[in-house]
Amino acid sequence: QSQFVESGGGLVQPGGSLRLACVAPGLNLEHYEIGWFRQAPGKEREGLSCIRMRTGWTTYAHSVEGRFTLSLGKARDTVYLQMNNLKPDDTGRYYCAAKEDSFYLCSMDVSAMKYWGKGALVTVST
Repeated sequence: QSQFVESGGGLVQPGGSLRLACVAPGLNLEHYEIGWFRQAPGKEREGLSCIRMRTGWTTYAHSVEGRFTLSLGKARDTVYLQMNNLKPDDTGRYYCAAKEDSFYLCSMDVSAMKYWGKGALVTVST
């Protein structure tokens, strides 16, 4: 069972920024589609962004487009989510997840993801 680990969560004021990181030690990420997901209190888990590692193709949910940016570390072994202009509605537990490459684009479908981290808590509040 592949283990993904998220880091970088915390408490931030509205309008602030955080950068989350996702690593999977020992796993070659090139064979996967990797996504960032969020579960807000009392709500279902939702997809925010994903990347198809083989091509770098990336997409975003409308709720975060223009504010969040998915990027890769130099060694392509870390997937970052830069979050700017954070809002109280962005509060939640953030997860990275992966599925094997489908040779198409990438997926933000929660039910399609095979490997999950335990999540990082982000709280946006004054």
